[in-house]
Amino acid sequence: MMKRFLIFRLDRLPGRKQVAWWKYIFPLFSITFYCCTTGRLSSGYEGLPYADKVYKQGAQTIPGKIQCEFYDLGGEGVAYHDSDSINSGSGKLNPADGSYLHEFRMREHVDISFTKARDIDDNAYNMVKPEMDQLYVGWTHPGEWTKYTVYVKKSGWYGVHVMYTAHDTGQVSISVNDKFDSSPRDVPSTYAAQDTVNWRQWHHWNYLEDLAFIPLKKGFQTLTLHTVTNGQMNYDYLDFTYFGKKKPSFGKGSFE
Repeated sequence: MMKRFLIFRLDRLPGRKQVAWWKYIFPLFSITFYCCTTGRLSSGYEGLPYADKVYKQGAQTIPGKIQCEFYDLGGEGVAYHDSDSINSGSGKLNPADGSYLHEFRMREHVDISFTKARDIDDNAYNMVKPEMDQLYVGWTHPGEWTKYTVYVKKSGWYGVHVMYTAHDTGQVSISVNDKFDSSPRDVPSTYAAQDTVNWRQWHHWNYLEDLAFIPLKKGFQTLTLHTVTNGQMNYDYLDFTYFGKKKPSFGKGSFE
């Protein structure tokens, strides 16, 4: 059964400007109210689906795209694990200027940026053309993870595909409800030797089909995306497509 929950978030204000749906501002703090959709999840999990003034959907749905930047609310050790306490993208590479893209989740540890034109992410070395102004998780390191509350519309096996960049070949894994873990899956490098702009080696986008096949039950589930080896990858979204009731008998991503 779908339920509606109000999320209360208390933030210490670093300055006067604060944007929210509804807010009560006190001398040092703001209280923000978010409404999202969630349901019964694994016992003991304290995270909640992400929602803000722009993204109001709450739990993302499968089949469909799981946008990696919309990992759950809950903080370090609950909704994500990051190797440091600095968001290298929001508020840093993209200086705080009051805009949604520059300040997206900038007080959290997960590193987030967005795709840009001017021959940055729309360059000639892309294998697949990305959308512009699309938020993504970046600066990844081995051991980091992000967790997502999702709603699965139909039980069965799903193909998992990923829109990404990878300076070096790395590996990721996916867990379901913290119980079902995949073995590490290879994510091929998108490095292009012919591109002489060094920093752009992190901006060659590709869409990898059949990263894995996983079984999912109808209803609310949690998925965790783990960076296993190398890091140096950017994650735009995971794309889940329905395969069928039976386990696939082919493909490098099939679980045993």
